[in-house]
Amino acid sequence: MGMQKTLRALADPIRREILNMLKEKSLSAGEIVEKFDVTNASISRHLSVLKEAELIRDTRKGKFIYYELNTSVLEDIMLWISELKGEDSHVEEV
Repeated sequence: MGMQKTLRALADPIRREILNMLKEKSLSAGEIVEKFDVTNASISRHLSVLKEAELIRDTRKGKFIYYELNTSVLEDIMLWISELKGEDSHVEEV
């Protein structure tokens, strides 16, 4: 995992909001763009950064691309943070 890429991706509030949106369900780029007052090109760039950091995955369905959350990278970050804090090195499963 590229920790630096992941943390850089998480630093932007728009990208964090995109991740929040994707925790509910997978969305197309068009559905994501509708929620923001920025250009399509800007959202496309944010999606590229999130994808490069492996925080999201994309799947083509017909002529649309749908994005979904990749929770494994987030779990790795949470584990690293808990280890940094000196907490147990395991993540409890619910």
